[in-house]
Amino acid sequence: MLHSFVLSFRLRNAYRVNSILYSLKQIPLVKKILLDRLYQSKALKILGNIISILLEIVNIFLGKILYLWLMIYAFLTLYPTNPANTFLHLIFFLTIAGALMNTYMFNPTKDKYYAMILMRMDARWYTVSNYLYSMLKTIIGFLPFTLLFGFLIGMPLWISILLPFFIAFTKSIVSCYNLAVYQNKKQVINENNPPKSYWIVVGICLLCAYGLPALHITITPLVFGILFLFFALCGIYAWVKIWYFPYYFSIYRFLLANHSIILSASEQKNKVTQETTHKYIQFDARFTSNKKGFAFFHDLFVKRHRKILTLAIKKQSIVILLLFLGALVLLLINKDIHGEINGLLLTYLPYFVFIMYLLNRGTTVTQAMFMNCDHSMLTYRIYRTPRVILGIFRERLKTLISLNLIPAFILGSALTILLYVTGGTDNLFNYLVLFVSIPAMSVFFSVHYLVMYYLLQPYNVQTEMKSSTYSLVQGLTYFVCYFMIDLHLPTFYFGIATCIFCILYSLISLFLVYHLAPKTFKLRL
Repeated sequence: MLHSFVLSFRLRNAYRVNSILYSLKQIPLVKKILLDRLYQSKALKILGNIISILLEIVNIFLGKILYLWLMIYAFLTLYPTNPANTFLHLIFFLTIAGALMNTYMFNPTKDKYYAMILMRMDARWYTVSNYLYSMLKTIIGFLPFTLLFGFLIGMPLWISILLPFFIAFTKSIVSCYNLAVYQNKKQVINENNPPKSYWIVVGICLLCAYGLPALHITITPLVFGILFLFFALCGIYAWVKIWYFPYYFSIYRFLLANHSIILSASEQKNKVTQETTHKYIQFDARFTSNKKGFAFFHDLFVKRHRKILTLAIKKQSIVILLLFLGALVLLLINKDIHGEINGLLLTYLPYFVFIMYLLNRGTTVTQAMFMNCDHSMLTYRIYRTPRVILGIFRERLKTLISLNLIPAFILGSALTILLYVTGGTDNLFNYLVLFVSIPAMSVFFSVHYLVMYYLLQPYNVQTEMKSSTYSLVQGLTYFVCYFMIDLHLPTFYFGIATCIFCILYSLISLFLVYHLAPKTFKLRL
């Protein structure tokens, strides 16, 4: 077993190192320095191995602390229940939901394909050794942070220690159940495409996790202790079954057979996205346009893809309206909270930067543009000429801004009305600034995502994302917007600053597109 694990680890590490070197070569300034023979360089491979080890350490710890912080600890102040009991309650139900969605064992990955299908490694020892390693990573990764958060909220030490083991036991139970499903029904459960019954259970778990504490119902340490003993016994039994299960090769042969050379998780996501978007495309000969040139070409695209482009916008608008009406009714009934809400509206405008980031459809729209238009059109030289690129860009920017402005205007109007209902403000310009700043944020994100798409076009002809720079800019955008959540500034000054920044950013970005897009907007290799 140890020999199988060492071989599989070396194989996975070699694949990761080559991926790191490839990503380094995609960085604009670095790719001119690094030659194609960089994969033969021992120094760069040593650097790749160091980065790979660091990524493995980050993978063990970073995801766990973000999960405990964002999904559990951040919600404790929202409930009137005991924080320690609420933390315990949330992690119990979220663990069950997470175990159903993330088993590791039933996740088809390239390293599994290379090891068991191409290299014919012993499937049982490969699976058991790597699954044991993944469970050890789970325990080691969670333990420091369950101790940390447990200390912060006054949770008993023994519970903080047992929680990582509870998570590992739960994952093992689900994996054992999936193995039993195959043994009895010959049905392989792919965790990237779980059955509907799993989604139902996940929905129930999420409802119990975040709904019951609002009703003053939580799991107590005594109840958790009893449940832990039950899950521990089931988990030990599951591990015995996992250890002696004889049909791993049959499972993986079936699990990996539906993929050409085996798609990675991101590639599988792209494939599902393509299949989903194709369902919403309307091929109707009646669709026509009175426009000419680039506007005609783009107008036909918008009409044929209007379901993809507008469906989420309609849903967002309806949800915002319902939330606004609910808040309005609540404020009319309970006038005691008017002062507090009024203060929030006059100081929490930065929070809505993150909200507008979540609402903006820039990523989805540009992905649809590439999958259903550009990935074919970019193979023609005429489509890559400056005049055509800039003409299409101008039409697309108009469409993207107009789509995103619909929920933005609704949200801006709702916030302005709520400000008036809760007591208003002495400075009448606050109404105007609050109303205008939300659409300004929407315009910023529309420009940002389309410009980023044209300057860093990240996809190849198979619609796989191949730009590490694009991913890096996406990540930085998320973290800057998330940082805004804790920023409390007067609405008047922040709103004016937002509008000015939006105008300057748009002008600079459009200037860059007009000068650089003809060189950067092309298919990646």
